[in-house]
Amino acid sequence: MKVLLAGYNVDSEVLEELKNHSRKRSDVTPETLSAAYARISRDPRPIDELRRIARDEVEKARRSNQNIIFKMGHHSIAEHAVFNFDLIGISRLALEELEKFRLGSYTEKSQRYQRLEDNFIIPEELKRTRLEKELVAVIKQQNDFYQKLIGKEVEPEDARYVTSLATLGQVGLTINARNLELLFRRFASHPLAEIQTLGQEMFKLVETIAPSIILFTKANDFDQKTYPELNKAFKGLKGQKRKKQDTEVTLVNYTKKADAILIAALIHSSTGLSFKDGLHQALKMNPKAKQSIVETCFKYAEFYDRPLREFEYPELTYDLIVSAACFGQLKRHRMATLTSQTYNPSLGVTLPESIKRAGMANSFRAIINSTNQIFNKITKEKVIAAQYVLTNAHRKRVLLKVNARELYHISRLREDKHAQWDIQALSKQMTSLAKKVMPSSLLFIAGKDSYPEKYASHFGKKPKMSPLY
Repeated sequence: MKVLLAGYNVDSEVLEELKNHSRKRSDVTPETLSAAYARISRDPRPIDELRRIARDEVEKARRSNQNIIFKMGHHSIAEHAVFNFDLIGISRLALEELEKFRLGSYTEKSQRYQRLEDNFIIPEELKRTRLEKELVAVIKQQNDFYQKLIGKEVEPEDARYVTSLATLGQVGLTINARNLELLFRRFASHPLAEIQTLGQEMFKLVETIAPSIILFTKANDFDQKTYPELNKAFKGLKGQKRKKQDTEVTLVNYTKKADAILIAALIHSSTGLSFKDGLHQALKMNPKAKQSIVETCFKYAEFYDRPLREFEYPELTYDLIVSAACFGQLKRHRMATLTSQTYNPSLGVTLPESIKRAGMANSFRAIINSTNQIFNKITKEKVIAAQYVLTNAHRKRVLLKVNARELYHISRLREDKHAQWDIQALSKQMTSLAKKVMPSSLLFIAGKDSYPEKYASHFGKKPKMSPLY
């Protein structure tokens, strides 16, 4: 056996220093890794030798990459090249677009823990228009009220509900070249100027570093026209009038006989039986027998272990109404399938209890009314940048599909007592509905703080715990 570390992410300033103090070289690019790994399938030489050849022949490696990606369609080689970006001073609204790319890794400035300043974007679409002053005035009003709430000892995580989606933030992004190319294409096709500019600025930074693996970056009809044409196709459709008592968490679809499906998948993995035969056996089991099987799945699990992959077969789909603050956390669960509408003032707002206790609820609602008025003005002008003025309290509809394994992860993180209250309440409602339709599959679902007791109720002892917990 021979195990080598082929490379790793290095700070760009270190790379520049190395380049400045060495001979002129063209091999400081992740393309050589992509080219070397692309050759593995047909070239018998050791990988480390293929990497050396690629470093010695960078232009040849680039031509090889382009041929393999463009002519042969093997785009996956671009996934071996990884980039890190510091993205500073982009709006909360733009961050939502950025974090739609599920295979990226993100660490974002937290509005829960950091006190916000009076910094926000004025969207290009509204600059030098008669609405610019009104937009700025209402955002200033929001931000002044934020500071008043802080003065009333409302925590930043609750005070932020009055701040706009134009508020600036920052994020550290790690993404491979294949997904980065998709990001460039989507951002080039996006209607908002800020998103287009963000894509352009990111592209400038990698354009000369990896030209052979980031190829298709221009705006395209698929990304620009598909949703608008779907919108036209569905124009005129009317839904039922929403009642005040309508729930904000609705389980709209789920795997029928989910517990039996899970057991059948476990039988399939553990025996020589087909899934059909396994399902036949699972359907004959009583609830106690199913529970015993699920207990076996968790018996030896340590605190950090995730459920077995077979738990991905039972699925649930939720129709949710969530605040922007809640969505900011929900969108981080990237193993789920998540699509959403734009923020809609007609869905109301989420008002933190701490603001009520501080006696500031009426003032909060007055700010929201002012915000809705300018939003309606911008919307009437058919300016697409209206969303920027809405706040973290405003809501939108989200369609979320998760499997049981991912729901365990959401619950473990978001139902924990340290989780933010908005998404904690959402997670609890999702879990409650799910347990009704797949009780055996979700036998051990719980927040991180209550999981040890849940485990102990079945096995008479707590799970093994890392000293880090």
